[in-house]
Amino acid sequence: MTSFTLTHPPSRHITDEIAQSLRESIWAGRFKSGQPLRQDEIAAQFNVSKIPVREALAQLKSEGLVNFYTNRGAVVSKLTPSEVDELYTMRIALECAALERAIPALTIAELGRAENILASLDNEQNAINWSELNWQFHATLYGAAGMPRLMETIKTLHFNISRYLIIYLKQMDFQSASQAEHRTILDDCRRGDMAAAVFCLKQHLRSANEHLVTFLKYQEQELRRKNGRQ
Repeated sequence: MTSFTLTHPPSRHITDEIAQSLRESIWAGRFKSGQPLRQDEIAAQFNVSKIPVREALAQLKSEGLVNFYTNRGAVVSKLTPSEVDELYTMRIALECAALERAIPALTIAELGRAENILASLDNEQNAINWSELNWQFHATLYGAAGMPRLMETIKTLHFNISRYLIIYLKQMDFQSASQAEHRTILDDCRRGDMAAAVFCLKQHLRSANEHLVTFLKYQEQELRRKNGRQ
């Protein structure tokens, strides 16, 4: 079981801290798809009771990162290429709707914040940090829509896919293309060109979907080939 270290003493936010540590371990691939997450071991690592651990695992279940099975407990979930494609189909519909609603309400400050995030993305080499900044960029633009329930759903979809995207980022180089698309989206938002911004966002997400699905299919083929040789 992976060791955890709290960044500050236990507090009333311990559940969120545990959830974030587990989330980052899943994103980084330290916890593999199908791996059990044993509550007693996690509780011992954090020196807490099982109650906040159960709450943290329930939080990850709501994000699609963990499944619960009878007699097995919590297990890291696995997404197939077809499920990733389905999640991106949902993301495209919801994120385009959010951006369309947000553009008329975007402020100079929000546009400036989005630009600063892109500058940080240019220099970020850590895949986990890159994924988090990527979310912050999109969330900064979508947030102006003033639709918190929609944002929560989009965030859940993003987190569910991000662990696979992080693995992909570590092995393939598509950050530069993604950044170029980000800047086009931001430029369209600055001009208030709703149609162009939404079109570019749709293409941006479709491209990420195609790359990730292709990558996961390749991984599955390699695993079958490897197992066939054993």
